[in-house]
Amino acid sequence: MANVFENLQMAGVSIWLDDLSRARIASGDLRQSVKSGQVVGITTNPTIFARSISDGSGYNDQIRELALRGTAIGEAVRLLTAWDVRAACDLLRPLFDQSGTKDGRVSIEVDPRISADPERTAAEARGLWWLVDRPNLFIKIPATQAALPAITACTAAGISVNVTLIFSIDRYRAVLNAYMTGLEQRTASREELTGIESVASFFISRVDTEVDQRLAKLANAKAKELHGQAALANARLAYEVYEDATRSDRWRALAAEGGSMQRLLWASTGVKDKAFAATRYVTELVAPNTVNTMPEATLQALSHLEATTPDTISRRYTEARTIVHDLAELGIDLVNVADVLEHDGIASFIQSWNELIASVEQQLKSAGAEVILAGAVRPANGSGTGTGFSAPAAAAPAETSKGALA
Repeated sequence: MANVFENLQMAGVSIWLDDLSRARIASGDLRQSVKSGQVVGITTNPTIFARSISDGSGYNDQIRELALRGTAIGEAVRLLTAWDVRAACDLLRPLFDQSGTKDGRVSIEVDPRISADPERTAAEARGLWWLVDRPNLFIKIPATQAALPAITACTAAGISVNVTLIFSIDRYRAVLNAYMTGLEQRTASREELTGIESVASFFISRVDTEVDQRLAKLANAKAKELHGQAALANARLAYEVYEDATRSDRWRALAAEGGSMQRLLWASTGVKDKAFAATRYVTELVAPNTVNTMPEATLQALSHLEATTPDTISRRYTEARTIVHDLAELGIDLVNVADVLEHDGIASFIQSWNELIASVEQQLKSAGAEVILAGAVRPANGSGTGTGFSAPAAAAPAETSKGALA
């Protein structure tokens, strides 16, 4: 009898873990999760890395070497995070090959502080693609209006992109268009589409949190009835857009060239409202060719289930539209909700990024603090230009094809 993870896989759902740390890699915990078939991909974000590196476990030797080299703080942050992502890519590489490049993916995010500048965002994406140097990497780019051209540029350059912080159906349409435009540009340049993948990270629980706060202020029977319904309705209607896109002439032309359709990835799937089951945003969003990335607590709760329903999306579009209509009747504008959540999401990631920088800077200072650069003594967190480092002994990744930074 198939377990719940096999059950979801047969339904077309890939389970990814929304967490990564050096301790998880070195302890063998991540390897075991992959070996057991529970996890077939990894997502990260600035908050995850800020927590992981601040804890310090497994980073001390590398931070000391970065300090001795006088590595600039921004570069030190990238080298630390790139090592973890590269090691995870190596661990998941067999899954990547077995799935035909769709799963076995690991994400690393561009600096959220530059999300309003598409050229800088695309430049950093190219730099990270080179730095990690693994084919099963995803570069995460926020789905802000300003960043859409970066999604197109990266896709056209052959970089696989995870587009994050999507809260509205209209923005998802724009993201899907940006991805397909990138594939079309690549085709026009006579470049192959094989191996290029993308996911659109559509956020779930944060939508319910924001909408339910607004509904609570209304304090009427209809508002109470709609409690906890917005996020699932929003996500189901996004999947309807996905299905329509797969049937379009535009997509058929790209598929004929070897293109792979951008999958919807359900993100922010940890349930915030304890009135609902911990696995609600997994079992209620089952549909073919989707990804569900989840925190450890949700993964553990899922492991206790026996089965899931094969499809909990495609037959519920009418119900979803009714919910959205009823919310609008109560004055709940999902476009405004999405705008607020996008603003808050970018702000949260920027705060985490700044905390990450501050943590690494302090650890560099504590590691051994002064080095000689250009004939002068400078603090180790200064404007050094060192780029290399020795990988920690535990779980060291294989040599890269470039032979550097591995």
